[in-house]
Amino acid sequence: MPEFPYLPQTKKDIDEMMEVVGVKSISELFSDIPKRFEVDISLPESKDEFTVLRDLSELSKRNLTLNDMSVFRGAGVYKHFVPSAVQAIASRGEFLTAYTPYQAEVSQGTLQMLFEFQTMICELTGMEVANSSMYDGASAVAEAALMAVRVKGGKKVLVSEALHPEYVETIKTYCFGSDIDVETVAFDSESGQIDVTDLQKKLTEDISGFVLGYPNFFGIIENLSEIRSTIGENTMMIVSTNPIALGILEAPGMLGADIVVGDGQPLGNAPSFGGP
Repeated sequence: MPEFPYLPQTKKDIDEMMEVVGVKSISELFSDIPKRFEVDISLPESKDEFTVLRDLSELSKRNLTLNDMSVFRGAGVYKHFVPSAVQAIASRGEFLTAYTPYQAEVSQGTLQMLFEFQTMICELTGMEVANSSMYDGASAVAEAALMAVRVKGGKKVLVSEALHPEYVETIKTYCFGSDIDVETVAFDSESGQIDVTDLQKKLTEDISGFVLGYPNFFGIIENLSEIRSTIGENTMMIVSTNPIALGILEAPGMLGADIVVGDGQPLGNAPSFGGP
């Protein structure tokens, strides 16, 4: 019989109980069960958490008339696998009460959490520094556009039409009050990527930044190196990205991005109607 350290009974306890009952093994306790009722209850080899949840979900569907259908529309909010450890750790007191960092018992935990977040974001994006942080992806990319204008001085920003349309609207709203012109750059209908020819036509001396998605709204991966060389050094390249995608894509900072923004929803939050 294997040893399970989390069980309260020791081998000595089990031996003493079997002696009192009058059996020599655990299996003897089931000797009265007719052979025809015996089933194979051996468990499969251990698997990773994602596979176990998937297999159990498939098993549970045998009792359902409706399947748990996935939604692939996305549009900025995606259903990701979230390990159980995420909710368990995030629910700890030093993180859960992070809105009151002035309390001595949680302030150090809050600082630690923010530092770890910034470090991870720098590693994913390939940037030297990271804040902690903006409100969401839309406001972050709009602030990045304003930042480019402050740094470069031009009063115009180019935005890819393949960027999330709500992000485009947010950028226009932010720039309106600062008298910053926002012009969109077309995408190629065949590839779904930015139309480099259209981008070249719209590049002028008063352009401070160019905003694009990586991946873009259609899920297409833009050629950041080509775009970097196209816009030159006088225009800042602002990349709006999905942090989960950066687990396999090259970091934008390594491909010439000046500012990288994104939304933290994929990093452990399930799709919802607001809040996180």
